[in-house]
Amino acid sequence: MRYGKEHKEATRRRIIETSGRRLKQDGIDGSGVATLMKDAGLTNGAFYNHFASKDDLVATVVAEQLAAQRARLDERAPDKAGLEQFIRDYLSPRHRDAPERGCPSAALLDEIGRCGETVKQAYTDGLLRIADDIAARITPEDPESGRATMLSLFATLFGTLQLARALSDPKLSDVILEQGVHNALALLNSADPS
Repeated sequence: MRYGKEHKEATRRRIIETSGRRLKQDGIDGSGVATLMKDAGLTNGAFYNHFASKDDLVATVVAEQLAAQRARLDERAPDKAGLEQFIRDYLSPRHRDAPERGCPSAALLDEIGRCGETVKQAYTDGLLRIADDIAARITPEDPESGRATMLSLFATLFGTLQLARALSDPKLSDVILEQGVHNALALLNSADPS
């Protein structure tokens, strides 16, 4: 049976969405094609109708997850106050405790570093778009410096969240999150030209 273009696109979208959750929950290496396709309600054989390889799927998921994060930031954080709220939400127990619904960076960064060039390029492109968007708002007179500040801010956010998730002591994890907010806001304030 031949399906129309709309059906194929809807199926591809379902694979990307369910794979995004599974990859962030179990990791790239911990999520085989069979599991990813089962999550989407499909057989392994259908995978290659949509993606050339697992790396192709991971690169697509990473690119789309970062694009969605960028869109949410555009809606929420057009100014410094919005960025402060983003930082507080990002380094919250709610985000820490639900990696499958959260940021792909904190959930997958260590594995992306071991992936092939296709995945790394998708990640680099998506992250730089976010950094440049924010830099244009907070340091319009010096976007290059703003980009460096944003990348430092992201490193603080991602590392803090990864550390908080790795700790077995919930109270210590909460302290790490609170200190991360403090550190991230200090970085953001250092970029303030006023």
